[in-house]
Amino acid sequence: MHSPEPPSPERAAELRRRFAEEARAERPDLSVLCLLIGAQADGTLDEAGLDAAQLELDRLAGEVPFRPGDPRSWAVALRNLLGERYGYRGTAADYQRLESSLLHSVLLRRRGLPILLSVVWLEVARRAGAPVYGVALPGHFVVGFGPREEQVLADPFDGGRVLSGADADVLVVGATGAPLEPSMLVPAAPLEVVLRVLNNIRAWAAARPERSDVALWAVELALLVPSHPARLRYERGQLLVQRGAFVTGAEEMEEYAQLVEVVDEGLADRVRTEALAARALMN
Repeated sequence: MHSPEPPSPERAAELRRRFAEEARAERPDLSVLCLLIGAQADGTLDEAGLDAAQLELDRLAGEVPFRPGDPRSWAVALRNLLGERYGYRGTAADYQRLESSLLHSVLLRRRGLPILLSVVWLEVARRAGAPVYGVALPGHFVVGFGPREEQVLADPFDGGRVLSGADADVLVVGATGAPLEPSMLVPAAPLEVVLRVLNNIRAWAAARPERSDVALWAVELALLVPSHPARLRYERGQLLVQRGAFVTGAEEMEEYAQLVEVVDEGLADRVRTEALAARALMN
């Protein structure tokens, strides 16, 4: 499957600047962040394309037929519109495509990973005035409507099917082998959603060593998200070495070793040894 070509270095730098700014905003905009990820992946996504994607989300929100009262009515209204009328859903094949993690592409194809289809549901429902939020179940992202005591879950990957408590439990047991815990049902913050989208892109690239370019920009965007995992520094160092930037990669690993030394001296030593080996590749 041919994946999109990246933007020019100048365009990529501008996109990263905007991504960093939005990620640090008081109320980060999930659709903006996801579209900037898409533009980092796909050099054909220009400003007009970014605007068109936002307009499509607005248009879909305008087609929610009424303002339902209770959470279940909201879930059903969104399922009827997005899942049944417009055919948004996912298939097993979507896990093999980078486009399944790119919001602009998901809006065009009406196919994607659970988390990107959930972003469509979230953004359309939010614009229509719904009490909606993402729910990061282990291995399968869904959307929730209403306060915790009246919470209704829907699965956009399955066309927006409204889930019973037992359905949600089956999803979690299928993904982890362990039962559903109440703590898994809390709303996911926009930046948590964005990091999970970038994790999926990194996983896609990790299975395709020839696409270390994709893994690198996905790590670098994740590093722009406040309170990102420190281990991303190490991962960036490894990718730089893999791509032939031995000194820069070694420096990144050494900085990571310095960060983790306080909590895990053994790990710090192993990373420093790896950094030394990377520097030796220069000779």
